[in-house]
Amino acid sequence: MLKTFTMRFLPIAGACALLLLTAANGADKVEGDSIVLGAAVSLTGKYSVNGKNTKDGYDLAVKRANEKGGVKVGGKSYKFKVVYYDDESTPARGAQLAERLIAQDGVKFVLGAYSSGLTMAIAPVTEKYKVPHVEGNGAARELFTQGYRYLFAVLSTSDYYLRDAVNLAAEVARQNGRDPKTLKVAMAFENDPFSLDVRDGVVEDAARHGMKVVIDDKLPPELNDMAATLTKVRAVKPDLLIVSGHEKGATLVVRQTAEMKVNVPMIATTHCDSAQLAETLGKIAETVLCASQWDRSLNYQDRWFGTAEQYAQLFKKEFGYEAPYQAAESTASVLVFADAFERAQSFDPEKVRDAIASTDLMTFYGPIKFDASGKNTAKPMVLYQVQNGHYRVVAPTKWAEAKLVWPRKVAP
Repeated sequence: MLKTFTMRFLPIAGACALLLLTAANGADKVEGDSIVLGAAVSLTGKYSVNGKNTKDGYDLAVKRANEKGGVKVGGKSYKFKVVYYDDESTPARGAQLAERLIAQDGVKFVLGAYSSGLTMAIAPVTEKYKVPHVEGNGAARELFTQGYRYLFAVLSTSDYYLRDAVNLAAEVARQNGRDPKTLKVAMAFENDPFSLDVRDGVVEDAARHGMKVVIDDKLPPELNDMAATLTKVRAVKPDLLIVSGHEKGATLVVRQTAEMKVNVPMIATTHCDSAQLAETLGKIAETVLCASQWDRSLNYQDRWFGTAEQYAQLFKKEFGYEAPYQAAESTASVLVFADAFERAQSFDPEKVRDAIASTDLMTFYGPIKFDASGKNTAKPMVLYQVQNGHYRVVAPTKWAEAKLVWPRKVAP
């Protein structure tokens, strides 16, 4: 395990609290036989749950890569270390800390923050300093329309998260002799870059099928209640309810549809696994559909972890909870750096950047290959359903491990 040090600083103008420092202060790109990576992650604030997932994913990758002998460059083996700062789930703080990592700590290789909003704040900083920035938790399409050369994302963009829910609803309608054009869709999305991109993908595919959107609500950032939206849902009786509000939104839509006895044949949401719906909400979570970047049942494998299932088992052993996709994609981000260093045979940031750009890598998380904008164009999304307390992949059909249970009924 990496040694972790906690340092506390009194608040002063222009200074930020340094938390969980895992490499010596003043780190450069390489310290002796160590490669130093830097990351600002949400250890506190609204994204702290997914921030922990992100950090755990990074830590497991570092531990595993180091156990496997590290990275060989110029005939010498190097181990990874990571400098962490707490961005407090605040974009402005994230940008400030990225500046500190690079300009003060000398870090030349940056791992991503959690969320599209934080990634949007940090990307201009890494671009300014020409520092390679590999991330797994910022999926907004806008990130890849800015012409960034140093930003690379291992995950699918957020507009693809819940398209399969719309397509699955259309498929079920046809199987039951119904025209998808007659389907009614209710939507509720947090007003953040990620969720609004998810909305765009849903709207595009609903329009393609000719479905009617009957509710299109915006959820507040500090989300604590969905009763107003669900009251409308109960009145208009949609065929499909789609929600994106991070782990709070996932928990609320399941809990409050049960409490309010709102019956919708199909409910789909993001962040089921980080919200631990199947593990903590029992029967009321049954048959909820969940968007996922990754699942342990998928037939992916690599030289570091073996199969997706083996990664999931190791993660559970290390951290005591089931591996969410946010952790898996964070782990994959470190593997991209490991692969790029070995192909570049250099620690020069520009050479490493070029090696990352030419990545063509299979990992336990899936295939990784970047287009000119820095997006991973090789890996598909999946949609799983909570069945008997477990997450089972039900779409796309070619990846399905279980048959869809439909229609959904509110648990008694």
